[in-house]
Amino acid sequence: MSESEEAAKGRALSSPLRLRILRMCLHHARTNKEIADLLGINPASCLHHVRTLVATGFLEAQPERRGARGAKEVPYLATRKSWSQQVDGVSPVLIETFVQETATLPPEDISVWRLGLKLNVQHREELLDKLRAVVDEYVAMPADPDGEATSLMIAHHPDPTAD
Repeated sequence: MSESEEAAKGRALSSPLRLRILRMCLHHARTNKEIADLLGINPASCLHHVRTLVATGFLEAQPERRGARGAKEVPYLATRKSWSQQVDGVSPVLIETFVQETATLPPEDISVWRLGLKLNVQHREELLDKLRAVVDEYVAMPADPDGEATSLMIAHHPDPTAD
């Protein structure tokens, strides 16, 4: 992959809005209008983001279908390629995306774990490797047909205030 392709992929994943679009299209193919309606934005603005995600391989057009009024619609489905894409400095974007996605949820629908640990480098890397392995295992599984769409965010950071 060329450096410019890699940069374009990084830019595509550096937007909370585009990350939300990917999440919306993860388990269910959606048209640009459906995505725009769910996000509460103008369909023309949404199309710019959808096209960016298609051009970088993170969204894929599905077979055309006919809408309620007979108009041609193109649904899009996430390719899941974003999971393995490295993006420098993406942590603030992921946190902002999480905040946006959960802003309207009732508190009882959000489960958050936060704890403090004091680990040496070996134990810290071991913990993070185990967490990544568990998450990778579930990412590789096909979606459960009877499943409920859910989201998981795990964050790790040094805690200079706890030393």
